[in-house]
Amino acid sequence: MKALKYYLSAILLVTAFWSCTDTADFGTADFVTTAVPPTNVKALFNVTQDNTGLVTITPNGEGAVSYEISFGDNTDSVKIKQGEITSHTYAEGTYEVKIVAIGITGLKAEVTKPIEISFKSPENLTATIENDKAISKQVNVTVTADYGLTYDVYFGEPGNDTPVSGNIGETVSYVYQNAGTYTIKVVAKSAAIATTEYSEDFEVTAILQPINSAATPMARIDTDVISIFSDAYTNVAGTDYFPDWGQGGQGSSWAMFDLNGDSMLQYINLSYQGIQFGSPVNATNMETLHLDVWTANVTGIDIYPIDGNGAAEKFVHKDLVADQWNSIDIPLTDFTDQGLPLDNVIQFKFVASNWAAGTAFMDNIYFYKQPSSVMTLMIEDFEGTPPTFTEFGNIAPIQVVANPDLTGNTTNKVAQLTKTAGSETWAGAFFEVSSPLDFNSYSKISMQVWSPKAGAVVKMKLENSDSSVTTEVDQVTSVANGWETLTYDFSAAPIADYVRIVAFFDFGNAGDDVVYYYDEIQLINDGGSSSGTQIDLPVDFESSTVDYTLTDFGDNSSSVIVDPTNASNMVAKVTKLITATTWAGTTIGTDTGFASNIPITLTNSKMSVKVWSPDTGTPIRLKIEDANDNTHTCETEVNTSVTGGWETLVFDFNNEASGTASLSNGLSNGWVYNKASIFFNFGTDGATAGEKTYYFDDVIFIAN
Repeated sequence: MKALKYYLSAILLVTAFWSCTDTADFGTADFVTTAVPPTNVKALFNVTQDNTGLVTITPNGEGAVSYEISFGDNTDSVKIKQGEITSHTYAEGTYEVKIVAIGITGLKAEVTKPIEISFKSPENLTATIENDKAISKQVNVTVTADYGLTYDVYFGEPGNDTPVSGNIGETVSYVYQNAGTYTIKVVAKSAAIATTEYSEDFEVTAILQPINSAATPMARIDTDVISIFSDAYTNVAGTDYFPDWGQGGQGSSWAMFDLNGDSMLQYINLSYQGIQFGSPVNATNMETLHLDVWTANVTGIDIYPIDGNGAAEKFVHKDLVADQWNSIDIPLTDFTDQGLPLDNVIQFKFVASNWAAGTAFMDNIYFYKQPSSVMTLMIEDFEGTPPTFTEFGNIAPIQVVANPDLTGNTTNKVAQLTKTAGSETWAGAFFEVSSPLDFNSYSKISMQVWSPKAGAVVKMKLENSDSSVTTEVDQVTSVANGWETLTYDFSAAPIADYVRIVAFFDFGNAGDDVVYYYDEIQLINDGGSSSGTQIDLPVDFESSTVDYTLTDFGDNSSSVIVDPTNASNMVAKVTKLITATTWAGTTIGTDTGFASNIPITLTNSKMSVKVWSPDTGTPIRLKIEDANDNTHTCETEVNTSVTGGWETLVFDFNNEASGTASLSNGLSNGWVYNKASIFFNFGTDGATAGEKTYYFDDVIFIAN
């Protein structure tokens, strides 16, 4: 059914989404700050339909704290804070509206968009409606129309009558709860009273198979891995991936699924499924079982290694997140602590939580342990043609010179960096490599450093080709007037093609004519695990001996970085992506949780977290649970009260979030809590809110 008609409306609402241009360059402090300029800058235009030309402008941007708005009609610009609005009266015509978004450290992003004040209704409306190729049940709509400024889309899902607005010529998206056929209505608007409407019955489809491969496992030597199924390693020969122990008679089946040359196991209508090893496996020298699972409709899975000597079956349960790869690592002690021997493992058994009701894809099933030897790959040793260096912050040009000290480093040539007197605290230099750094097979970078003093901060920063993705790690020299090896752990770095290596010596201090040397920059593979002891409360991200791994779910992306507002402080950065679910969150640590139980009681029931949010009124949820039983949980929620600034939120678990288990019930049943996860803007998905970045620090249990 298709229809075209006109109707009247009272107010025109224009939502403009633009790309951002970073105005910083290599010659300013903005280039090297850990902050990034505001992103996802947009503005809401409300044009009254009374022929007055009155336009209300509400700007917004990820990481912005204020804005400067130029109206494009030779009138004075205005400055407003995040969350404020401004109004301006235009004569009929077309104007270039410029919005400069300013971040917390002064970095800026500028957007410009023509806006037409016209009183003709839209004509020649065309709507393109498509299922998204990557996101299940997401529909994308793009609209064009002569004289049109904006459009509203009513997606027709029962219970949701709120339209999604967008600019003419741009795309808006919506994720449905269920696949099916829906009537989608598009209303195109101009500054005129009359609007143009188009509607179509459209079939929304679900994606029922992966469209991307699981992450490639890191390279490991043969003695550090026993692979059952993976293209990355040598698998146990003769293994049967569908021995059919009777599950075929229940409607379950299997296939070898090929995704662009990448083979994976497809278990259809999974009830229980087995893998029969070609020969028994002795996994007693291994430490962890890994597997990757993708599913659209299996809610959870029980994982059983089967003992060939008839020991009682034991399993570990893992909940599964739909429509993404679930990367699962299970410490083998989770099995041996239940009494399961691992010296003669002959099979795997997998049991679906929702019996025979969904399909699971599996890849990269293997046992592994920490490396018995370290694998390295040289990036730059300065022995051949030197790279092209770019300096910033007023330091002297980088030179490749003869090694001045052969004790501790016997190479012939090294890079010399002189931090010139008066150079900036953030002065440094970078060079680029010809191909992206291989963080599939390696997770760390080491660098030989010669410093005349101990205690100097040596920062390493990695960037992709356009600097849109960056990550950095600090190390501190411990040797004066001698060579030492500094190792930088990038295992938590955002996924990107990093080609730029930036080095900062004595970061945070102005130049004093001190000379530093560096050499032997190489990738390191130590098995993929972060070094350090298990995380525990309080968490401040400051220790060099603690494993601060963060575990994301629901399409969050997090990392530990230098505080954008305080270069001497480390914080966690969490980005809730445009594809994030309403419940996207970040576990503070790995799935194994904290080293010790949280000593929570009904009278000592509070925790505090220092947070930075771009918006006030943002709901922040904190969840504690038993790392060994994810049905034992308690959740509470607090709203932010500061826009674009730090504040300390106190979470009282006696005030549990609606619909969640109470603390009193958990404690009365003997539950323990040793794991915590934080959820920013809980209840709102990324498509609705837009991509936003948050920071947190100082996770503390408050004892009376």
